[in-house]
Amino acid sequence: MSMKPTTSRLIFIDIIRAFAICMMLEGHFIDGLLADVYRDESNAFFATWHYIRGMTAPVFFTVSGFIFTYLLIKEQNPAKMGWNHVRVQKGVRRGINLIIIAYLLRANIFNLLTPGYFDMNVRQVDVLHCIGLSLLFLIAFYLMTYRRKSRLRMSLILLGSTFVAFFFEPIYSHLTYEYLPMAIANYFTKVNGSVFTIFPWFGYASLGGFMGFLFYKNREKPHLYRNTILWYLILGVIFLTFPYWLGKIADSQQLYSLQLIAHGDYLIKRIGNVLLFFALFMFLRRVITSVTLQKIGQNTLSVYIIHYILLYGSFTGFGLYRYFHHQLSPWQAVIGAILFIGVTLLITFLYISKEALIDAQIDRGKAKLYSFLRRMASYFVKQKPKNND
Repeated sequence: MSMKPTTSRLIFIDIIRAFAICMMLEGHFIDGLLADVYRDESNAFFATWHYIRGMTAPVFFTVSGFIFTYLLIKEQNPAKMGWNHVRVQKGVRRGINLIIIAYLLRANIFNLLTPGYFDMNVRQVDVLHCIGLSLLFLIAFYLMTYRRKSRLRMSLILLGSTFVAFFFEPIYSHLTYEYLPMAIANYFTKVNGSVFTIFPWFGYASLGGFMGFLFYKNREKPHLYRNTILWYLILGVIFLTFPYWLGKIADSQQLYSLQLIAHGDYLIKRIGNVLLFFALFMFLRRVITSVTLQKIGQNTLSVYIIHYILLYGSFTGFGLYRYFHHQLSPWQAVIGAILFIGVTLLITFLYISKEALIDAQIDRGKAKLYSFLRRMASYFVKQKPKNND
């Protein structure tokens, strides 16, 4: 018996995000605190962990592009298209907020208060910067193609963006962009310490956008989930093995450009990992339905912010990274990662339970600040001497 998917919230997306954020928590903890002597790629356990850790960011970017594009084309109102689209307005605010939060998390209050000192760490670009900018790019693509007759064009642009970002990465990754201001260049190069760059990582967001577009377009078709899972499995295996065959062809034909692409195969392989990851959680969508996991998946930004403060010491510089950087044994790292995940999620749930109260206090503080500024402005206007001609 076929089942048509519901048009309500896609629970499996929340579950994917929950698992991905937990993978990120343990990945950041172990990567930051495990002693160097234990980082041995010849060790099967470390090599497996290191490979799985590499799946976290691609999954995050892809799922962000998927759900944003899905909701963007789902909520269509002929009277509110283009800039008036509610998802466009929310998306712009969300993208800008993510970029601002990303810069704030890298700030150290004590450094900022030191005369003549500027923390270079603040200028570096991380995952939140790139996800925020990726949302703005997706909105730009929508605004260019939102007319009904051009809707298919958006999917082609998304797929084309993924192709360009991934297949040409070995070529453009060596550029340093010295002619750009450092704050802007850091979005394109890692030479100044950026952890992520918008390219090639936007390629995963555009890939997710393409997947979300197709998923919504075919939402009413029977066996949608079954067919999608099969396609993801097939394509996942193809992308995992594609670099190997591409390398064989490039070497036999002495094609330098294809050799670069084949040797920079981690991006292409990660597409395969992402597709298999999606296929797994689509298959388990009726099994893994925990409300707790759904809530975690719906509050990944809060989890990210709290983990960043605890681990890296945002604002104060006092975090676990400061005291245990590359000092733990494997067992200490594993047990610590489990405790770290638990504490981070516990604080997140406590914050969520008080979020309305906290937001109300913030709103009251803003209102008092604005009132004070208006009174000050009014006072200075009244005190301004009249110009007697």
